[in-house]
Amino acid sequence: MFLIITKYLIPKGYRGLAAFPFVFIKYKGDKKNLVFINHEKIHLRQQLELLVLPFFIWYLLEYLVRLFQYKNADLAYRNISFEREAYANELNLDYLKHRSFLRFLNYLVLQK
Repeated sequence: MFLIITKYLIPKGYRGLAAFPFVFIKYKGDKKNLVFINHEKIHLRQQLELLVLPFFIWYLLEYLVRLFQYKNADLAYRNISFEREAYANELNLDYLKHRSFLRFLNYLVLQK
């Protein structure tokens, strides 16, 4: 993983972006934020599992489905299976040591 600080590649309203093998971060202070970095590392693992390009295609398609479902961009983003897994486990700094293969699939179906 390579950390790169850049405010220009990060969409407005976000602090970071993972694109294997890089993690782009907007704020220098986030380099030391273990929870934030763990969240992005979870995305890197997801990308590896799907061989990177299919990850981004799936991410975009699922975002569009969620946008249609919720009619709200933030809710759509937060309910993408990849994001749900990362947010649910970002506090567990050992998560990636024990994470099963394609674990994000468990987050695909929304709980009622």
